[in-house]
Amino acid sequence: MNYKAVIFDLDGTLVNSLEDIGNAANIVLKNSNYPTHDYEAYNFFIGSGLRTTVARALPELAKNEAEIDRCYNEMMAIYSRDCTLSTKPFDGITQMLDQLKARGLKLAVLSNKSDDLTKKIATAIFPNYFEIIQGLSVEEFKKPNPTVALQMAEKLGAHPNEVVYVGDSGVDMETAVNAQFYAVGVLWGFRPKEELVATGAQSLIEHPQELMKLF
Repeated sequence: MNYKAVIFDLDGTLVNSLEDIGNAANIVLKNSNYPTHDYEAYNFFIGSGLRTTVARALPELAKNEAEIDRCYNEMMAIYSRDCTLSTKPFDGITQMLDQLKARGLKLAVLSNKSDDLTKKIATAIFPNYFEIIQGLSVEEFKKPNPTVALQMAEKLGAHPNEVVYVGDSGVDMETAVNAQFYAVGVLWGFRPKEELVATGAQSLIEHPQELMKLF
């Protein structure tokens, strides 16, 4: 297939943001006298938007809408300030993006992180790489809903079967399947191989350079 575009997830795919997210959430939990979590636990809390991350991190007795909202708002105040303190590209990502751009592919980012933070992080770490950077603006369009992904493909001038979608979670693979993109699961991210396979990954890669085999 002659692919024209590649759409990437952000957290766990392009960047390792685990420490910044986990630290911001843990500050809120500690201030609320709730148990905190290690970074390994946040591997499984991340992926469906930061409000969901907060909800997953809270103890069961605190999982009500009012408390989730309060903790989420407090976390966002911290994370918005500190979202690029420790967040860095995974090894080999920048070189891969350079090669994709050199081959004329259109590149984009689609995240379940809020739109403003997605844009802030992606533009700070990867200036001048992406045609579109899109985060979550409307809850009903959260991945794995393919609506925004398909709108992005159209803007990039690519039919769904000309788009490669790259992500590290089951939500990402489901998004690709729902949009009829080619689904690539990365094994350096936050979720295990078994989850990626079960949710529709068509290829699995262990290093960014392996993505180039598709082109």
